[in-house]
Amino acid sequence: MKSIAFEPIHQQSLSRQIADQIRQAIVDGSLEADDRLPTEEELAVRFNVSRPTIREALKRLAAQNLVRSKRGPSGGTFVNRPSVRELSESLAGATTLLVGLESFSLDEITQTRLSLETLCCRLAAEHRTDSDLDNLQKELTIQSNPDLTAEELCASDVRFHRAITDATGNRMISFIMYAVIEALQPVANMVAHRFREREIIYRQHQQIFEAISSKNAELAEHFMKEQILYLSDLYQAVADSRP
Repeated sequence: MKSIAFEPIHQQSLSRQIADQIRQAIVDGSLEADDRLPTEEELAVRFNVSRPTIREALKRLAAQNLVRSKRGPSGGTFVNRPSVRELSESLAGATTLLVGLESFSLDEITQTRLSLETLCCRLAAEHRTDSDLDNLQKELTIQSNPDLTAEELCASDVRFHRAITDATGNRMISFIMYAVIEALQPVANMVAHRFREREIIYRQHQQIFEAISSKNAELAEHFMKEQILYLSDLYQAVADSRP
């Protein structure tokens, strides 16, 4: 175990404080991926707490996918190396919860999508590959099916917008946008679905695709902005109709 300068802990939420300190050691690089943590007994002595408290702290870290346990002679608790996708899903889950609790206003949601998704369209138009175009075209083919259910359309819509972010070639943007699209896109889709014409969304997607395919960044941004504002107006109409 590397020498980590753990700080004294207070009596409230001991397991959380311990988990937070270990997490911070991982974040700042004092603990690296695959490093082995001290045993429960050793940690209990270091923090001057009971072993059940240590177990609870480790459970907190495991729930965040920051540590993993391994049994056997070479077993123990090790610092995990979570994938970008796993962390993206965790971020998306938190964002979805906040959106569901109406922690953000419609204007904030619209402004965020306008800023980020139009940027993605510009970068996608500049960096898209043939494989990216194939992924976008695949979703357009799915969306052209008139028998598609609302849920299936929503899922394809999400995949279409995610394919645009992947086409930027920027993994950091893809990571951030995973949360934005997963959390905000379905909310706008499912609320507005019964008030919108599928043909409009499908046409807008086709226009975005054609602009990205022809590497026309300005046109791609224009059509993305058109779709976001269209959905925003529908969402506002639904909100205004509520008692």
